[in-house]
Amino acid sequence: MESTVSTDAPVATSARIESLDILRGIALLGVLLLNILGFGMASAGYFHPLVGLGKNPELNYAIWGIMNLFFEGSMRGLFSLLFGAGIVMFATGFGTRSGREKGAWLHYKRTFFLLLFGMFDSFVLLWTGDILILYAMAGALLYPLRNARPKTLLILSTTVLLCTSILFAVSGILVEEGREAATMIDADPSAEYSSDEWELAALWTNSENQFTFNESAMEEELDIRRGSYLEIASYSGEKVIQSLLFFTPVFMLWDCVGMMLLGMGLYRLGVLSAKSSTKNYLQLAVGGFTFGLVINGYELFRAIDSDFDAIVVSGYFQGTYQIGRVAMSMGWLGLIMLFCQVEVWAGMKKRFAAVGRMALSNYLLHSLICLVVFTGAGLGLIGAFERWELYVIVLAIWAFQLMLSPWWLNRYSFGPAEWLWRSLTYGSIQKWRVKDVAVKKTEHD
Repeated sequence: MESTVSTDAPVATSARIESLDILRGIALLGVLLLNILGFGMASAGYFHPLVGLGKNPELNYAIWGIMNLFFEGSMRGLFSLLFGAGIVMFATGFGTRSGREKGAWLHYKRTFFLLLFGMFDSFVLLWTGDILILYAMAGALLYPLRNARPKTLLILSTTVLLCTSILFAVSGILVEEGREAATMIDADPSAEYSSDEWELAALWTNSENQFTFNESAMEEELDIRRGSYLEIASYSGEKVIQSLLFFTPVFMLWDCVGMMLLGMGLYRLGVLSAKSSTKNYLQLAVGGFTFGLVINGYELFRAIDSDFDAIVVSGYFQGTYQIGRVAMSMGWLGLIMLFCQVEVWAGMKKRFAAVGRMALSNYLLHSLICLVVFTGAGLGLIGAFERWELYVIVLAIWAFQLMLSPWWLNRYSFGPAEWLWRSLTYGSIQKWRVKDVAVKKTEHD
């Protein structure tokens, strides 16, 4: 039976697109492949392969290389892309003028409460790599473009991502000059230097420990993060605020905006619904992976050839970084859409879709689990695992969420965070027990 939708209300949640849920679920699980490094290691471990080598250096180097080739940036790219699609989806159905005004009000309420979820993740669950704050900021900026033509959205996305590529390349040059200036000053501190040289040296000094293999600095960080909850909260809160004042608005926000614009355009073109031809998705997968692996392989070669130089290892200092991650995101998109089309693995698809329907709850659950496992507020195991061992923990979390999510949705219509988000957005307690929602639907029919 075809569902009817009021012109003054968003599309009913029953009219879900399964491919979007599957894509969101896989992206959410994939994001943990990189976030686990920030949870379980010193900050430099996210970038530098020498962190966490332990007794199996060859295996850990291989793990680092695989993650950088296939997943770094691309899973976050898919996740961002889907949040962009969500802006267009949420706006669908607000047809009249009063409906559009109501839709705008609800969108900005929804975005504001997403910002609060991000702050909760950052300052209560103590995750310094939270991305929800970014999505809230980008969502506020992009809502006026919700009805733009797909071509316009794709052009804007390309422009923003190319500009960020230039920004990353220029940043790499400046940081390299900063390192050279800092080396000169350290060698002869009594000599006269220009203000530019001092500023460049300070730029390198302020960012050095985040990217370089500095054992004393890493051990100092780990000691803090093994401390009490209040000690960790003070440390992580300072890190988050520093990021929000510089790194987020300069680097990460536009990275996010570019991918969300791409998601808005692809959703309006119908690419995310798995309704395009198998040939088109196959071409997208092959083309994306081929181009992405060439770019990422080149970056990986440069990193190894430089003996893991801090500036070369970090993607945020490479002009090719965005090109490689976008291409790999498109490769994964094509492959996942092909997975959605095939008539096999129905049970696995349902599990991925369930994880995707509870993406906000599951994302926050990552932070909660890792708070308990790694920080001093729980078991204090940060820095205790080699790189490969962290991925055993990832597999355990994946298995848990793939079992928990369908179990929960058999009883409730939303994840707990999604239910709270909807209730706050609409200003009323949402019915979420499955039997209550079924009764309400029957009464409506």
